[in-house]
Amino acid sequence: MASYGSFLVFAVILVIMPGPDFAVVTKNTLAAGRRRGAWSAVGVATSNAVQGVAAATGLGAVIVRAQPVFEAVKWAGVAYLAFLGVQAIRAAVRGTYPEPKEGEGASGGWRQGFLSNITNPKVLVFYLAVLPQFLDGDAGLPALLAYALSHAALSLCYLLTLTVLMSRVRHVLTRPRVRRGLDAATGTALLGFSARLAAEH
Repeated sequence: MASYGSFLVFAVILVIMPGPDFAVVTKNTLAAGRRRGAWSAVGVATSNAVQGVAAATGLGAVIVRAQPVFEAVKWAGVAYLAFLGVQAIRAAVRGTYPEPKEGEGASGGWRQGFLSNITNPKVLVFYLAVLPQFLDGDAGLPALLAYALSHAALSLCYLLTLTVLMSRVRHVLTRPRVRRGLDAATGTALLGFSARLAAEH
């Protein structure tokens, strides 16, 4: 339990550090409100759970060792983050924000959250590198899954809290001048995350 508690503290610190997930959830909450932002958070958490299960069952190690597959995932992530960044910057330049299409909140938000996270190989590497530091060598699959899924749950709780807080001040954040500034900042951040991922080996 002491080891698990230490892992939770470490995981919380990582979760609250701003990164691509934070930027994507922020972008979607500003674009279409709390529902779309919440589904983006669910998409991120779903991806975390998938990658956590992959790491716990050994599939993650296979992907990391298969260099062409790992590189393909990496460059897909680079391209997708750049795509989202360009979208946000274009919106800031145009300054016009049409109402979201019917039904777009759930599927569109979940898809962006899931894809931005599942194509980030650093998440998989995190599970493979960090989990063994908190577990004995003879830890079984249930323990590995408990640790990995706890991280996914913490991520979901944090990002859902973020959407609630942002939705409460959305009437201020969606004023044209403020919204354009936030879109420009979010787009720039996403492009930065894309460039940093591309530069990493």
